[in-house]
Amino acid sequence: LSFLLQSLHQLSQRTISTASRRQLENRVPEMQKLFQEDNGIPVHLKGGAMDAILYRLTMGMSVFG
Repeated sequence: LSFLLQSLHQLSQRTISTASRRQLENRVPEMQKLFQEDNGIPVHLKGGAMDAILYRLTMGMSVFG
């Protein structure tokens, strides 16, 4: 039991320490450009296909609900 707890502790420490070293790419400026672009698309659909699917699903649930 002691060995198991010790190995879990080492694994958790290793996972935390490697995750903090990874640099995440800052995508905020490119997303701001996308959402501020004047292309005639409503802001709630500018995120792409997934936004369109969620919008249609929500509208469908509203109509049938």
